[in-house]
Amino acid sequence: MRASTLARFVCAAGIASACIFGLAACSDSNPSGLTGGTAATVNGTEIAEDTVTTYIQSFRASKSLDTEDKWGEWLASGDMTPETVREQVIDYYASQELVKQGAKENNAEVSTEKIEEVISSMRGKYDSDEAWQQALTDAGTTEEAYRSSVELALTEQALKEAIAETNAPTDEELFEYSAMYDGARRSSHILFNAEDEATAQEVLDKINSGELDFVEAVKEYSQDSGTAEKDGDVGWDKMSSLISEYTTALSELDKDQVSGLVESQYGWHIIKCTDIFEVPEEGLTSTDQVPTEILDSVRATLEQQKFNEWFTTYKEEADIVINPMPESVPYNIDMSKYQTDEGTDEGATDGTEGGTDAGDGSTDGADAADGSADGSADGADANAADGGEGSDTPSDTADGSEGSAEGGTDSGEGASGNQQPAEAV
Repeated sequence: MRASTLARFVCAAGIASACIFGLAACSDSNPSGLTGGTAATVNGTEIAEDTVTTYIQSFRASKSLDTEDKWGEWLASGDMTPETVREQVIDYYASQELVKQGAKENNAEVSTEKIEEVISSMRGKYDSDEAWQQALTDAGTTEEAYRSSVELALTEQALKEAIAETNAPTDEELFEYSAMYDGARRSSHILFNAEDEATAQEVLDKINSGELDFVEAVKEYSQDSGTAEKDGDVGWDKMSSLISEYTTALSELDKDQVSGLVESQYGWHIIKCTDIFEVPEEGLTSTDQVPTEILDSVRATLEQQKFNEWFTTYKEEADIVINPMPESVPYNIDMSKYQTDEGTDEGATDGTEGGTDAGDGSTDGADAADGSADGSADGADANAADGGEGSDTPSDTADGSEGSAEGGTDSGEGASGNQQPAEAV
């Protein structure tokens, strides 16, 4: 198992993730210039000023922003200041603290045994303790920091489940959202290499004549290892990002109908439409009318939406007090010589690394918790982040076709701000 897999798992770990900006902050660095004191309080719980300083200084070190000019230019490129970066980092830690407090209030705390189970499962995928420690190092984290991220990811998932129990989607809501998948088609395919058109045509002729079963042909001929293990199943087109040649051909098929040869960048496809979801004219009246995969995806989306709304209100009602930034913190510099009109305009429009959208994650979307905690609780090998690797699926993203239903494909946003401060672009 590669160290990058562990890194992606950490990045998928909800608001606890040590992703991008946060990876460096997991290190054991002890930067100079610590001031002591309290940066903020969240319902009376303190966030230490040194925690914020260490986070920012670790990030600077990881990006080689070690001089005043490099730091100042980087801040200006994103239209930021030391104060705004500090505010984003405080918001990040405040959101983490609110998840912990919310979990305690809703009896959603996670046991030590569960946390150790997840860590042991991940550690067990390495041949030796040395390999495990090296993977942690390569991922820019430590075992202690990794344990903390797993604990918080599982806590966020448990909190989400607790909120869902008291605020479950209604049938009417499920019907309304499921109806948006009207006309969705599920399909299977056999993939041949680009130079094997003759073989593909021969197989297609045998399928059409009844000489060869489609599923048997998948097992014998398909070059898409990811879908071949599932009898060629690609999933529902409206739940996937499929290449246009594939979707165009699929849209013309009735249920159980097989296409002609379809050429794409991946080679030659033989496509079979295995199911079609059609909403009755009178509308949906039972969840049994909705395919399981679509219904699960809709329910997960609605639960996430309701959790986001709950968390937004919970955060707004929290007593969060941010203290003034000490002038002596080592990342504080005079920005006057870096904040030119030209630099500000470029930072605001050219998509530079120092974008300022990090705060949006605090209230928008929490899909990361689904994949990270579900994958963690099942002892998975970061399947959400690693899905479909090496598979020539017709998906544009080549990462599997049902991530939305299972969670973990949208790990960029957590309920409490998984987009890390100062690096969300």
